Amino acid sequence: MSQTHHATGSALSVTPSHSYVSELHLPGVGLLGPIPANTLGNLSQLRVISIRSNGLAGALPSDFSKLKNLRSLYLQQNQFSGEFPSSVPQLTGLTRLDLSTNDFTGEIPPSINNLTKLTGLFMANNKFSGAIPSLKLQYLVDLNVSNNKFNGSIPTTLRRYPQSAFSGNIDLCGGPLTKCKPNISSPSDFSSSTHDDPQSKYDKSKKMSIGLIIAIAGAAAVIVILLFIVVSVICMMKRRHEKGEANERREAASARVSVDAAGTSGDAGSKKNKLIFFGENDAGGVRKFEMDDLLRASAEMLGKGSYGASYRAEIDDETVVAVKRLKDATVSEKDFEVQVELLGTIRHENIVTLWGFYYTQTERLLIYDYIPAGSLSLLLHGSKDTGNSPPNWETRVRIATSAARGLAHLHSFGKIVHGNLKSSNILLSNDETPEATIIDYGLSTFFSNNANQPDHHRAGGYRAPEVLETRKATLKSDVYGFGVLLLELITGKSPYQQTSTGEEGIDLPRWVQSVEKEEWAAEVFDMELMRYEDVEEEMGQLLQIAMTCVATVPNQRPAMLDVVRLIEDTVGSGEPHITIVP
Repeated sequence: MSQTHHATGSALSVTPSHSYVSELHLPGVGLLGPIPANTLGNLSQLRVISIRSNGLAGALPSDFSKLKNLRSLYLQQNQFSGEFPSSVPQLTGLTRLDLSTNDFTGEIPPSINNLTKLTGLFMANNKFSGAIPSLKLQYLVDLNVSNNKFNGSIPTTLRRYPQSAFSGNIDLCGGPLTKCKPNISSPSDFSSSTHDDPQSKYDKSKKMSIGLIIAIAGAAAVIVILLFIVVSVICMMKRRHEKGEANERREAASARVSVDAAGTSGDAGSKKNKLIFFGENDAGGVRKFEMDDLLRASAEMLGKGSYGASYRAEIDDETVVAVKRLKDATVSEKDFEVQVELLGTIRHENIVTLWGFYYTQTERLLIYDYIPAGSLSLLLHGSKDTGNSPPNWETRVRIATSAARGLAHLHSFGKIVHGNLKSSNILLSNDETPEATIIDYGLSTFFSNNANQPDHHRAGGYRAPEVLETRKATLKSDVYGFGVLLLELITGKSPYQQTSTGEEGIDLPRWVQSVEKEEWAAEVFDMELMRYEDVEEEMGQLLQIAMTCVATVPNQRPAMLDVVRLIEDTVGSGEPHITIVP
């Protein structure tokens, strides 16, 4: 059972038997002075540290490097000083790092590129200096290094960020800021000694001019000769190349005639009737295999969704994948390949990786990572069948936060619309500390003009009002779907409630709106959660975020990046607390 313990002072020591601390939230509680060594660094299972808005000072203890499970580190609005903390680049699991509004100095080390999972980096309002290193962090969405002392040119890898991310660095240029001026040496570097009189200066410059003329003339003659030789060689190579290409064309034409004479379908050597994988597989990715291997694989159905059935396929002892068999997709081969190749470039810990695809006129398959822990829908609503207890509040918050991050990455990476967000399309990374991984993203484009696209009943209440009319999913309709998902986590109820009399049911947003705020605890909140201490306030705050997401007017809904920030701020708001997991 998760417990929430309150801290009332600046010193803290928690050593419960057979327990570990997973989150530490102490924002704005008046903590002062340096963080002692061998304190927080000993809490090796910490995933979140939020000690913002205090009076903490000095350098970050080096033993922070032991916090290998740390995902979020919020140190903003304190008085920390010294150079960029050397322990931070060793926290390779970090996704959010906020050092803003402190007194940090010195340069940013290139080792910051070790933080390969980072989605947000905030270093504004410090005294960092030197050149900004080239950050090659593919998941980085939020960046702010404004109001420091950085100089030089903004690296090309960072020029996609807005001007506000770099403002307040007077010696910084390039990218969204003013264009950098070329380096021009000072005229004094070329001047003669001040002791030379005007006549001697004239004599020297005259002699030098004559010498330069002779040298230039000789060099020009050599250059002309070299150019003649180079042009001759190029012409000879070009004639040989053209002759070789002509021979190759004749050989290729002969080969095509042979293939056609053999009576083949014309698919040989093309992408058709083959499994296509996206580039080189990442470390830990699936092994490439052929269509024949997939046809011979042992398979079991995982379920049927709005867009088709999903299967677990075991290719061999080392390769297990999930296969999505699309149903009634009305899209051309070219458009299909363009979309899936875009989806295949996405790599994020909260998004199920798409490894490859198969396309023919009668069959369209997508090859994903296999995620064995099941779906959020099963976790929330299948406890009666499985005999498992419903998830606690800490688990639901973790799933909500990770799902928001995954969806925000989709929206910021190529403006990809999910189009079918629901709890059955949220898979869980593991059983013990589950996080959300999103699947079936970007498939709505294959069905946008299909008359059989799921209506609001079949979609289970996740569809935004405007989608029911236009049947076109957007980024804002995804936000609506996420808001319904949040309500589902908070209430424990299905998104669309059918009545016992067979009349039209009511969806969660309308139902919550019909309940007075004073009655939320008794009517809206999942009663399974009310047995946990000190979670009611956070539940209420997340419920308000959810209701903002499900606003009837699309433009009144926040962007997903803002939703992520709201959730992260809310989880650490209210009374300071430490989450202890037995």
